[in-house]
Amino acid sequence: MEEIIAQRTRYLTVVLEDIYQSQNASAVLRTCECFGVQDVHVVENYNPYNINPMVVKGSDKWLNIRRYSHAENNSLEAVRTLKSEGYRIVVTSLNSESANLNEFDVMLGKCAIVFGNEHQGVSDCLMEQADEYLKVSMCGFTQSLNISVSAGIIISQLTQRIKNSVSGWQLSDAEKDKLRVEWLKSSVKNPQMLIDRLTESSC
Repeated sequence: MEEIIAQRTRYLTVVLEDIYQSQNASAVLRTCECFGVQDVHVVENYNPYNINPMVVKGSDKWLNIRRYSHAENNSLEAVRTLKSEGYRIVVTSLNSESANLNEFDVMLGKCAIVFGNEHQGVSDCLMEQADEYLKVSMCGFTQSLNISVSAGIIISQLTQRIKNSVSGWQLSDAEKDKLRVEWLKSSVKNPQMLIDRLTESSC
């Protein structure tokens, strides 16, 4: 657990907007957990967030999943929250303003990478609110990747570059302490019963 927590980061976070297929959302969560991205922000304007247990393989219990589903505009609510926490909003899009992945500057500050749904992509709201755009360069006829594949490529490359070149990418000591407690509680069947027993024995 200590080795894993030392590799966790909030310098990079992931935003999933209205993902339609549960296997895609679950695959992205699993990728985030594997590469040390601790927080995932899930926007639910039209499509509810569902987990596919066969795909996610329990990875969701080690992540902090923040859901936006009750505001009038959940996408805008997510943007406001992320910007208040110092993130730049980076939308994945194949437009002319998009930076190629290998040119994206991780040194400019914390980044929230936004992935849209399988049919329409990222909403107009998030496109307008974006600080930057990012794309994976391709050389085939199709010029389109499944969201889980795109997320895997981007998360893998960016986390490696962040860890190699950015100082302060790790969690703070206070964040690590809080996460240890959450993980330990996730590791036992009835954590509240154990907490109650420990509380009683210390009185």
